[in-house]
Amino acid sequence: MKVDEAKKDSVILFEASENVPFPDDFLHRYHTHIFCHRGSIAFIFNDKPYTCKAGEFIFWFADSRLAEVTFSKSFKSTVLLVEKEFLYDNIPDQSRSIDATLHSKEYPVLHLNDKKDRHRVLLNFQLLYDKFLQQEHRFYQEVLKLQMRLFILEMWHTFANEFEHRKRTMQSGTLYERFMHLVQEHCRKERQVQFYAQQLHITPKYLNHICKTTSGVAASEWIQRYVRERIELLLQNTQLNIAEISDEMEFSSRSFFTRYVKKVLGVTPREYRNRLE
Repeated sequence: MKVDEAKKDSVILFEASENVPFPDDFLHRYHTHIFCHRGSIAFIFNDKPYTCKAGEFIFWFADSRLAEVTFSKSFKSTVLLVEKEFLYDNIPDQSRSIDATLHSKEYPVLHLNDKKDRHRVLLNFQLLYDKFLQQEHRFYQEVLKLQMRLFILEMWHTFANEFEHRKRTMQSGTLYERFMHLVQEHCRKERQVQFYAQQLHITPKYLNHICKTTSGVAASEWIQRYVRERIELLLQNTQLNIAEISDEMEFSSRSFFTRYVKKVLGVTPREYRNRLE
């Protein structure tokens, strides 16, 4: 979908409470941004429980695994929905923010530090929505595209701050937390359990035991999940060709990269790209 083909409901902004329902099938069509003003919202995200309280921010990627969403009686929030195709058609160079983006896929609740950060997030919501409504503007397509990119860059800034904060706290966390941090940091190049076990000074068998006990997921599966999500984000960035993505992920050859993508995504890189068109 091109900018000039944006649907009338590509961007939706509304105030939500425990009595205000979300649009039907919103999680499939939209990336969801929620700023909680009052009360709380609880949910299961990728099989993990989360609670978002007043002053915090939630981001759900479209097609996230979400369940058991409940609101407190005093819940009040500002919600911005951005249609996934509309956002992807206007995304800047995602390689600059890929770590923070992947982090937000794993940790959907962001802790905004102060009133200034909260104001910036809400202003970013409003600016995008206002620009989307200004269809009479002589340069509507151009200014909307620019505003969409500004919106994404502001969101990446928020994600990056949260990523850096959690990165600092994880370095002194449990073995499992340190493993997860190491995977985020090194999976671009290191895809073997042995590497992470060595960094933690434990055996691969014990690392797998820790992961299975804590999350129900083996260490190798966590590594593959992070690599897969990183590859998907890079493939969605059409400014990069497939050879550049293979180099970015430090595969030894283009053919090896193609076989790996076929294994983890079920399609070749070219086939994945064709589905986006």
